[in-house]
Formats: sequence, structure tokens, C-alpha cells
Amino acid sequence: MSAPLARKRFGQHFLHDPLVIDRIVTLIRPRPGEHIVEIGPGRGALTDALLTASGELDAIEIDRDLAARLRSQYIAQPGFRLQERDALTIDWSALARERGGALRLVGNLPYNISTPLLFSLLPHADALLDMHFMLQREVVDRITAAPDSEHYGRLGVMLAPFLHSERLLDVGPGAFQPPPRVQSAVVRMTVRSDVPDWARLPEFGRVVAAAFNQRRKQLRNALSALLDADQITAAGVDPAARAETLDAAQFGALARQAAGVIH
Repeated sequence: MSAPLARKRFGQHFLHDPLVIDRIVTLIRPRPGEHIVEIGPGRGALTDALLTASGELDAIEIDRDLAARLRSQYIAQPGFRLQERDALTIDWSALARERGGALRLVGNLPYNISTPLLFSLLPHADALLDMHFMLQREVVDRITAAPDSEHYGRLGVMLAPFLHSERLLDVGPGAFQPPPRVQSAVVRMTVRSDVPDWARLPEFGRVVAAAFNQRRKQLRNALSALLDADQITAAGVDPAARAETLDAAQFGALARQAAGVIH
């Protein structure tokens, strides 16, 4: 079966460098009995190694031509399960219950769905163990950025209460076919065992979004639709501060204040 061509509408860039593939698998360290889910396996660059190491694998593939190729390739492998669908529609908590344990997610994610997918995973954090994703390097910079740094913003703040993130490996365009016009990086995101209650408040996302939508304004102005200056002060935050100077816990205190939670 000939290799399917990359499709622009799915943002496909297939990993093909064997040295990079081996390095990624070594970093993931898959083990027998683990519940591994590969998002967007494409032509199966990582699939063989993951399936061999763990003995079972769920593959999520939206491209029907690639799905047909994978189905044919792994038809004799009883531990291989293929779901031909969009990863954004998966109920990860239900899948973890079906598999009998927390999931380990792996994927070379198309750049156009990476941020929406990360946000969609947060409500299912309790069903996940960790994630190893290949992403655009700029996205990894945003995920791992510290307060008051160049790439610090909404994405990093929203992920921080749920995940410990670390950049593992930079990957150049030549490792892919076709080569993307951007640099890539692999990030490991491990689910925290102590996710704070404020991270699950609807107000947390609202406060963070409002603050970074007007990140050059003082919080007293950027958050005026949610909190007044006295409420910001009551949360232990300076109303004259700007969004990029606050850590996730300070945004959590503001969210608790906006939700009317007693400190």
C-alpha cells in the first residue's frame, strides 16, 4: 500500500527521521500494561514502538485513508484499537474507564488543533497520567513560560494548575515530510495530583481570558466587568498590576473572589 500524501486541511507533517523517533520513544518510556493513546498516528512512525512496548494502543486518526492503512497494517495485532474520528470529540474520561486506568497520550499534533485540544483535555485531567506532544515550538514556549517573560500568557496560566510541563526536545523541519515552515518541540505534561479547586471554577477561565485580552491594561481596568479594585485587593492582588506579572495561583485567588468563594 502506497503512503498517503499529507493533506493541508489536516495540517499534516509526517515524522520520518528515525533518530528523532527513537529519541521520542525513549523519552516517553512506554511500559507493558500502560493505556497509551496515540493522537494522529499518521503513517505510524511512533506506533510500532509504542504498541510493542505497551502491548496495547488506542490510535485516534481522522484521515480515513491513513486510518485504512493503519487498520490493514495492524489487523493481526489484538492490542491495537483504531478510532477513526476527530480527537476533539473524544470523551477521555469514558475511554479511561473502558481501559481500566489513566491514559498516557502521545501525538505529533497538527498545529491548527493543538491549543483547542489542550483546553479540551483539562476537564478530563483525572483520567490522564501524562502527555507527550510534538507541537510548534512557539506553543511549547507559551506552555512552559514563567510569569513576566516574553511568551507568558493565557495558555500557560490555564494549563499550570493541572499540568507540570517541561520541554524535552527541539525538532527541526527536516525531521518531517513535508517539512513545516516552523520549528517544533516535544513537551512532557504530567498531570498534577493536587489540582486546586479554583482551577475548576468557570470564573478561573473568565478571569484569565479577560486579563490577557487586555494584557497591557492594569487589572482594575482589564477585569472591570468581573471585579472591582476592592475585590482585586481582597484577593491579595495589586489592582495596578498587569496580567503577565501574575502566577496561576494569583489568578485562582481572583477567580475565587469573582465566584464569591469565602477565603
